[in-house]
Amino acid sequence: MAEAVYLLCALTSVTCAVLLLRAWRRTRMKLLLYSGLCFSIFTVNNVLLFVDLVLIPDQDLSLARTLTSLVASGVLLFGLIWDVS
Repeated sequence: MAEAVYLLCALTSVTCAVLLLRAWRRTRMKLLLYSGLCFSIFTVNNVLLFVDLVLIPDQDLSLARTLTSLVASGVLLFGLIWDVS
């Protein structure tokens, strides 16, 4: 059951990323770009979570997962603070 939740979270993240990036391509609003990039990185984070807890549970990928979520949040924070016009 938990495996399905991890995969659904990844699927939701990739769907959000695609929709945000498509909207950015039409409107060229920078906040949409940064949000789409953030969700793209969150997708990588969700895939790492699935790999870490389901595929190779004896390996510890918590540092990689933490770094990807930090980078994703940083991208969105950068967009919110500096580049929103």
